[in-house]
Amino acid sequence: MIALLQATAEQKGTGGAEFHVWGDYYLANPWCLALLPLGIALFAFGRARAGRAAARVSFLPATHLPRSWNQRCAWAVAVLQLVALGLATIALSRPVRANEQRTVDAEGVDILCAVDRSGSMQYPDLDPKLNRLEVVKQVVGAFAERRMRDQVGAQDNVGLMVFARYPELVCPFTLDADALTGLLKSVELVKYEAEDGTAIGRALAKAVAVMRESNSKSKVVVLLTDGENNIDDITPATAAKLAAEAKVRVYTILAGKFVYQPDVFGRLRPVKQELDTTDLENIAKETGGRFFRARDESELEKTYTEIERLERTPREERRFVETFDLYRWFLEPAIVLYLVAWLSASTWARRVA
Repeated sequence: MIALLQATAEQKGTGGAEFHVWGDYYLANPWCLALLPLGIALFAFGRARAGRAAARVSFLPATHLPRSWNQRCAWAVAVLQLVALGLATIALSRPVRANEQRTVDAEGVDILCAVDRSGSMQYPDLDPKLNRLEVVKQVVGAFAERRMRDQVGAQDNVGLMVFARYPELVCPFTLDADALTGLLKSVELVKYEAEDGTAIGRALAKAVAVMRESNSKSKVVVLLTDGENNIDDITPATAAKLAAEAKVRVYTILAGKFVYQPDVFGRLRPVKQELDTTDLENIAKETGGRFFRARDESELEKTYTEIERLERTPREERRFVETFDLYRWFLEPAIVLYLVAWLSASTWARRVA
């Protein structure tokens, strides 16, 4: 019933929603409300003139007469007129209900996260309580979720690849954040020596092959490792050229604070030795990406945040506002009240002027 009354009292409007009242309700001509004080002043002036005219009638008796019921209720006419004036003023201000809709046109980015899982990722120098791989999994997982669960609807496809001596596509491009993060949690360090190594060239070549299957206009690889390339059947330089030809932009990250070397007793000890970052820097430069160095978890998080800033999804937002006039809600009651006041003033509340 309420919906039916609302439908009959609303009609599609052509004006804008200028002044917000509450919720979805606005006033299209709010300046009309300034007429209300003027109307009240003119009404009061008219009532005062009517009272003075009545006082000048010579044949009214000077003695105080008992007031009738009609006289006692005569004030209702003025109240009805004032309420009718207020409702008419609100109707002039054109109350509307606005139905706002937003659409986002966006071209998503396909992002492939390539993560090193070689044996050296076991060292705990990014976080004293976790090894490198566990820290990387947390940071990469948060990055992927942000890209896939964009709050304004422009989501990106994210895939996951791991590598040591051999690369492996763990998760193809998806918008399912839970699926990707679940697979990421299951990633482990290599278990066998035959699988160990840091094949950066192989990993990037595999990433380019995966990207060739993508139809996205923007293709990005974020390749993270903790060491230098030591498998040369496909060199990093060769893989970088393949990426450049396929128009794949590559961001490279070297993660880890120390280099671990055996001491005289054969135990691995951290030493402050800088790794050769030439290959990673050249890959980034060749493909239009950037090289980053992360020595702890905080720097690693900042790195992925910076990559996220650089790879913003192109989007265009369009806003539509459809308004429905509600003036009939106020104008029709105003007319009814004014007619009731006029009939009352002409009948039972009639005054001698």
